[in-house]
Amino acid sequence: MPKFQATAYIRLSYTDDKTSESDSVGNQRKLIENFVSRNPDIEIVSEKIDDGYSGIIFDRPAFKEMMQDITGGKINCVIVKDLSRLGREYIETGRYLRRVFPAYGVRFIAINDALDTANDGSGDDLTVSVKNIMNEAYCRDISIKTRSALDIKRRNGDFVGAFTVYGYLKSEDNRNRLTIDPYAANIVRAIFRMRLEGSSANNIANELNRMCVLSPLAYKKNKGLPYAKGGYADKEECRWSATTIIRILEDETYTGVLVQGKRGTPHYKLKEVELHPSSDWIRIPDAHEAIIDRQDFDLVQRIRHLDTRAAPDQKAVYLFSGVLICGCCGARMTRKTNRIKGKEYHYYYCPTGKKKGCAHPVMLKESVLAENIRNVLKGQIDNVVSLGAVLSGVDQIKINRQLADEYTSQVTENEKQIALALEYKARLYESMVQGMITREEFVSYKNKYTKQAEQLREANRDLQEKIRDVMENRSERNRWIRHFTKFATLDTLDRKAVVQLIQTITVYGKDELAIRFNYEDEYQKAKAMAEQVQLRKAG
Repeated sequence: MPKFQATAYIRLSYTDDKTSESDSVGNQRKLIENFVSRNPDIEIVSEKIDDGYSGIIFDRPAFKEMMQDITGGKINCVIVKDLSRLGREYIETGRYLRRVFPAYGVRFIAINDALDTANDGSGDDLTVSVKNIMNEAYCRDISIKTRSALDIKRRNGDFVGAFTVYGYLKSEDNRNRLTIDPYAANIVRAIFRMRLEGSSANNIANELNRMCVLSPLAYKKNKGLPYAKGGYADKEECRWSATTIIRILEDETYTGVLVQGKRGTPHYKLKEVELHPSSDWIRIPDAHEAIIDRQDFDLVQRIRHLDTRAAPDQKAVYLFSGVLICGCCGARMTRKTNRIKGKEYHYYYCPTGKKKGCAHPVMLKESVLAENIRNVLKGQIDNVVSLGAVLSGVDQIKINRQLADEYTSQVTENEKQIALALEYKARLYESMVQGMITREEFVSYKNKYTKQAEQLREANRDLQEKIRDVMENRSERNRWIRHFTKFATLDTLDRKAVVQLIQTITVYGKDELAIRFNYEDEYQKAKAMAEQVQLRKAG
């Protein structure tokens, strides 16, 4: 009877060349079978295969199953093609060879390395250690080359992810390019449209579920598209949720910007994925066709910061939620309903009240406020339409060049401020060592300068985008005018018009309101330019 009950352990990494016969699963199996056929004291009782797992980690499913068989006394021998199949991490591989396997009386055989722990001297400690070190060095080298190659692809605007965002597919002509999925893209557009019209994320999800629209995960499963497995993906019923809606609304990919490098492992030996700071993300504008206009995307991001709560039985957000501000204390005003003799009356008031410092709280009737705001909006829209007509004959190239110069000047100034913040940050450690500041002050100042530099970098990214816009004749000056003119026939005020045209309404009294429109700066610049045009015509 065979003395050893063995497991044939086979591993193939995702970085291995799967076309190479020497490393294939079939070749490893055949090699082990041939070895056992020449050794009648060994019987193969099980085969464990980890296909697509790195040798640097030992948290592999088949490997863990094999260890359970060892601790359960089912096997007392492990056979691999060579040492690298067991693992490529020097310390952990050595621990299994010198401590774990001997503790359970397990015979270990690495065929190509002529290592058999049942034979004294088959593999001395020095030889095994050197091979383990070489295996780990190989893994480190592969990791560096892979990371470098992926980084180059990202910076070239190539999509290197395994799974595409909902609304896009990998192009059949180039798997590193994204192309629009017509059906899913229409759902994405509908989600943004409903959000701009006042629907909350939860109500949008409920509406899509009511219409039996497949969620992104269910859609990918139904179409046979690749998707991330595990967790939520394992649930039988994958429905739309508020979280899914919010993720779509926040994803810049839909504007044509390819954002990659958000996550990664800190070291080739660690598998835990961590979120990288936004300053390290790789952003490539116009990498693919946009589904959502940049203007609508930015508007949705602004709406996210407004108070958009609605009553449980309401499908849409209240008309002025998050827009009305108390001119006395600066708090956001809240909507309330009074019922008198079976009739409902809606008001907006300051929730802080006199007890919390609001000396002159104001209560506004919603219907009266809506009528007044509608009239003011119509006047502003008429002004913008008139400006558009005056500026239609102005040399757009000259205007674009002036705008680009303004933005470039600001970028240069921001770069100086970034350099200054980094210089201050670099001096902090020396100041702490010399006793000029405490460790707590060191940490506080370091965080302060890091945040300051990141804010400036973010501002410069926005400015660079504006520079690209004006140089490609996609000036915001034209877009914001079209943004207002599409409401030229406004008859009834709705949530969509409020959030798209108005930034804030500050209430100082029932008859005293200060309205700040969206694109206020652009409007003032256009107004000044129109006045110059009129003066030249008059002269």
